[in-house]
Amino acid sequence: MDVFEALASRRSIRGFRPDPVPRATLERLLEAAARAPSGSNIQPWHVRVTQGAEQARLTAEVRAAHLAGAMVPREYHYYPRQWREPYQARRRACGFGLYELAGVARGDKAAGQAQRLRNFDFFDAPVGLFFTIDRDMEQGSWLDYGMFLQSIMLAARGLGLDTCPQAAWCDHHDIVRRVLGLRDDQMLVCGMSLGVADPDVAVNRLVTERAPLADFVTFGTEA
Repeated sequence: MDVFEALASRRSIRGFRPDPVPRATLERLLEAAARAPSGSNIQPWHVRVTQGAEQARLTAEVRAAHLAGAMVPREYHYYPRQWREPYQARRRACGFGLYELAGVARGDKAAGQAQRLRNFDFFDAPVGLFFTIDRDMEQGSWLDYGMFLQSIMLAARGLGLDTCPQAAWCDHHDIVRRVLGLRDDQMLVCGMSLGVADPDVAVNRLVTERAPLADFVTFGTEA
């Protein structure tokens, strides 16, 4: 598919088929994504791939910790400390849309918890990716990282695969670090589920809206 089709069809998939993803395919998309730009070409990304028994062990340990309420403080703030508009409304629309498709009624805490736990099942995806960054990198390198992550997601679409980037893993970065043997001098940025989307999973029908250009673009006066 061309890049515009990949951009339009990329979405966060929350239900995957068990179809395995060959290592050659993973290497191809990661090599393509590594062409992402970075300041002075420093390429500040590190990727840890997990599959099979190791992935299952990580799922079991993190699910148990989450159910026990044993989350740890995230090492960076993903969301604003104080929500305001228009961001609060967009966040709520996304959450309400997801929960409606998942059949989670408002106020049903048990069902909401079950849906959140799906993050730690990798939504049944056969591949989990974890991304870390050296702790001494500054904000510019985090901008670079975003471009790298987007490149992975678009390359996946080009190969007929789908993804779900997940900050939820940062609530258990201690377990992720221990199970996967991540270095202490690197910070967990996020996880990502990768595989073939399951069209029968209702939440995969979620298509989030995007603001019109007039809301975020200002054109200068033409000469």
